[in-house]
Amino acid sequence: ISREGSSGINAEYGQDSRCIVLRSTGTVFSSGHDLKELAAASEEVQYSIFNRCNDLMMSVARCTAPVIASVDGFATAAGCQLVAACHMAFCSRTSMFATPGVNIGLFCSTPGVQLGRAVNRKLAMDMLLTGEPITADAALKGGLVSRVFETSEELDSETDRIANLISSKSSPVIKLGIKNFDSQMKKPLVDAAEQSSEVMVRNLALKDGREGLSAFLDKSHPSWQQNK
Repeated sequence: ISREGSSGINAEYGQDSRCIVLRSTGTVFSSGHDLKELAAASEEVQYSIFNRCNDLMMSVARCTAPVIASVDGFATAAGCQLVAACHMAFCSRTSMFATPGVNIGLFCSTPGVQLGRAVNRKLAMDMLLTGEPITADAALKGGLVSRVFETSEELDSETDRIANLISSKSSPVIKLGIKNFDSQMKKPLVDAAEQSSEVMVRNLALKDGREGLSAFLDKSHPSWQQNK
């Protein structure tokens, strides 16, 4: 993850994006940090490097536009962490995911933050302790990715299709929904239900909330006022 790449999703794309897709060229989605840079850096610089990476992951978590990771190849260490941080993640059948730091004496502690919140505890510890890669099917089963496609071409076309589908929805409704989902997941069940009820009422008060309900009752297609 480069210095430029860790500048933050919100800073790079602002608040006007309807859907953000992270993809790469070549056989590696992201291999994480530059180990040569880490090895040569002072302790102060090392802190700075990890803090920049944390800022990137938190900017994804705070982004109210959906962020999709489209992985075609290897996603390792902080690259795997980035996949885990995204709202949705798709990959090709041949893609692999790993947190291999333990193999070189550098436990993937920071990748474990997002990984441990995206997959079950035992799978996260398996990946962190062994350093062995998991397949696309294992990533799907474990919850690291949400869809697996047979080929690179299908991955690209379906990622574009889904991103366009999400972008066709009401942007204010999507942003409200993402913000509430993330917030309520951190709360006890009763508090989460109460908060989400309040958000549903606020959603109904939005122009697009009223438009969507009216269109449904009239059996017509909604015209999202706030997407124009």
